[in-house]
Amino acid sequence: MRTIHITSQEELPDVARAVIEAIGRRTVVAFRGEMGAGKTTLIREIVAQLGATDTVTSPTFAIVNQYKGTGNRRICHFDFYRINDVREAYDFGYEEYFYSGDICLVEWPEKIEQLLPENVVTVRIRVDSDTARTFEIE
Repeated sequence: MRTIHITSQEELPDVARAVIEAIGRRTVVAFRGEMGAGKTTLIREIVAQLGATDTVTSPTFAIVNQYKGTGNRRICHFDFYRINDVREAYDFGYEEYFYSGDICLVEWPEKIEQLLPENVVTVRIRVDSDTARTFEIE
């Protein structure tokens, strides 16, 4: 596990690099943190570092947004906040994404815990103050 403390958003690129390094051969990253912790902001930086030029927004209502990274690698960004039943994840075919080999960045993984692959990268975000965060990457 790696722990990173930041005191300003300007340090977020360092956290994004650490998450990308932790991915290695894995493809699913679960972001855990309270509402407003900065999950989408971190994902925006990760997607940019993976070479996508798209505007990254939270897919709260669409559930998944897709971006093209370097070499046309697909990056999928999920937000399961509005999922009320795990069957909703089955309805849109989560397996096709999670087991595709594409990078899958998952907000609110708690809503679909039993569907996550065993080899998921976990990023925990703790709010320390208005500008400071602690990230645990495992």
